[in-house]
Amino acid sequence: MPVPDHVRGASRETASVHPGDRLSRTRLFWYVILLGALTALGPFTVDLYLPAFPMLEDDFDTTAGAVQLTLTGTMVGFAIGQLIVGPLSDVIGRRTPLLVATSLHLVSSACAVFAPNLAVLGVARVLMGIGAAGGAVVAMAIVRDFFGGRRLVIMLSRLALVTGVAPVIAPLIGSALLEVMPWRGIFVALAAYGAVILVAAIFALPETRPKADRATAETVSIRHRYRVVFSDRVYVGVLIIGAMTFSGLFSYLSSSSFLFQTGYGLTTMQYGLVFAANSIGLVIGNQIAAQLAARFGPQWVLAFSTGMLLVAGIAIPVCAELVEGPWGVIIPLFFFMSACGFTFPCAQVLALDRHPGAAGTAASVLGAANNGVAGIISPLVGVVAAWTGGITPMSMSSIMVGCAVVGIVALWVIVRPWTLGRLSD
Repeated sequence: MPVPDHVRGASRETASVHPGDRLSRTRLFWYVILLGALTALGPFTVDLYLPAFPMLEDDFDTTAGAVQLTLTGTMVGFAIGQLIVGPLSDVIGRRTPLLVATSLHLVSSACAVFAPNLAVLGVARVLMGIGAAGGAVVAMAIVRDFFGGRRLVIMLSRLALVTGVAPVIAPLIGSALLEVMPWRGIFVALAAYGAVILVAAIFALPETRPKADRATAETVSIRHRYRVVFSDRVYVGVLIIGAMTFSGLFSYLSSSSFLFQTGYGLTTMQYGLVFAANSIGLVIGNQIAAQLAARFGPQWVLAFSTGMLLVAGIAIPVCAELVEGPWGVIIPLFFFMSACGFTFPCAQVLALDRHPGAAGTAASVLGAANNGVAGIISPLVGVVAAWTGGITPMSMSSIMVGCAVVGIVALWVIVRPWTLGRLSD
């Protein structure tokens, strides 16, 4: 199915001129740093406190499943926030929604520091997720404002690198923080991070959504913009692929602290080092994907990476039986994380390159689907664990494998990679 006429027309209007092509290397470098920091706010908000899960369970005298629900609440809030911020940024500009959302993140982080019980902490976590959404969706939309074609691949791969690596190194940083402070100190660190981002955005981030484009967007309802992106078969397909990949990743993240610390007896620092090792795979996959996508097309990189997700997911319980100790899980996880690194930037490119006139909306739906679906699916590891006698490599990988299968079906049935060409310059 070809790209709809209204999408193709918008692409022709913007394909010839990309404002980012005129940026100096120095300005481009600092924009990449700032946008990367904005993008990392979400993953750090979600994952920095993962090593503290056993502590939260003891402090609040609750269950592991109840603690995992605070993670689900954060991710659902993150999804809702993106659905709000994205369309607003198309209509009123990128800066205002970003500043309001980041301010909310700062205030709710402070509330989490003083949470007297798990319920209050859960509410604060939902609000933190909504606030962190501003940086995630606006950073992606700004990149689309600046670039198109193959340059868009390169820039989005850098943001995808942050999106992929930040969830992996966040628990390592969280583990280090827990060596010198109680779990509430993690939320102090998140509040400080949010404050730095807020100040940097106020003084260093320009408005990249022209008034003329905003005026045009005002005449188009949010409902129409959603209809535009959802009428694009390829967009819907990569939306599913991205959400399934993110869900597989977070099925691992949400259960890993219990698996490695309780199941294999690793310390918080050793647990963090496991994440650091896996981050190497994400970096490798992400950077290779950018080069391959520009040469062969992102759709064919996805054909490889989704298959790799399935194989690595199946290998986790098999290797765990064959190899004694945590290495039987760590090694196939490295390949699973590498496959995530291949997948994320290619899914983002296929989604955003086709919708320059609705970049905020397209980015918000993509991010909301990733986090919302992952927030719903990842706790299923706990459900499976309840049936199988605890969180094990099998209970974790069963969800990861299921997500990989759905992603593969979406690629070959909905996206149909053979119908797509290579990216333009």
